[in-house]
Amino acid sequence: MLAPDPEQRVVDRDELARLYHQMYLIRRVEELAARAYTQRKILGFCHLYIGQESVAVGVAAACRSSDRWITGYREHGQAVAKGVSPRKMMAELYGKATGASNGLGGSMHIFDASVHFMGGYGIVGAQVPIATGVAWALKRLGTQDVAVCFFGDGATHQGAFFEGLCLAQLYKLPVVFIIENNFYAMGTSLERQSAVTDLYLRGAGVGMAHEQFDGFDVETVRERVGAALHHARSGVGPVLLEIVTYRYRGHSMSDPARYRKDGELEEKKKSDPLLITEQRLKDDFGVSDAEIEALRARADAEADDAAHFADSSPEPSVENLYDYTYVSPR
Repeated sequence: MLAPDPEQRVVDRDELARLYHQMYLIRRVEELAARAYTQRKILGFCHLYIGQESVAVGVAAACRSSDRWITGYREHGQAVAKGVSPRKMMAELYGKATGASNGLGGSMHIFDASVHFMGGYGIVGAQVPIATGVAWALKRLGTQDVAVCFFGDGATHQGAFFEGLCLAQLYKLPVVFIIENNFYAMGTSLERQSAVTDLYLRGAGVGMAHEQFDGFDVETVRERVGAALHHARSGVGPVLLEIVTYRYRGHSMSDPARYRKDGELEEKKKSDPLLITEQRLKDDFGVSDAEIEALRARADAEADDAAHFADSSPEPSVENLYDYTYVSPR
């Protein structure tokens, strides 16, 4: 197990309440996105993060604001956790000019350099070598920042994944690779896609520090990711983490998820990150039901505001269609 970050503070009442609010906000935004998709206000693909909120929020709590995040197409919750405003995120899903990518990226390509959210990428596994390149740049620039790369269990079978890990370990790059193991690559269960189901062991093949843990408790995620960041930031090399999580919806909005075993979803919901953190707030800090409800109400208002903002925002102008495709002539 990686040594803990000696500078990481203990989570107090206010911090845990903030983490709970952030997770609940992400869930509400995603639920509103699901509703907007059924109303055809969001078109194309849409991959929801419901059930996995503790991972993104826990990672964000461990990171510095200047750390760079690179991820895949299930990135709505990660974007909000990194600091992309719910308004800009939702407007991007709607394809509006006020979106994080000016309405030209959509659900799978949210990008906001102002908060160092370096993009969601639609090609499975493509973010791994990109993150390796970002980490190379951070090392060459002499920063103390770390590249954080998220991807699913299905991406660990791509050639780009292995190549990215090999180079990152060879050059001792400051990068933390995070497998969000939600047990399904689209509709294919983990045991049907990989002979090795403890995916973190793939780090051993390149000599990389590696660790696996359950990610349903946001405090556990914060602590263990903090240890990985401390390791990578110290210059001794990258880390591969496997964070065990679970998505409550299908792979995308078009997936009814009929491949799950009977009762599986209900059983997994007993480890709902929101329930775990809510109980911790009550048991350890004496937070009342009224205070919990106030946190939810504030998040509900923020989510509703984001949906209204997206709905009322203008469409991108046709004149700007190629602004981010070709270099402007001098």
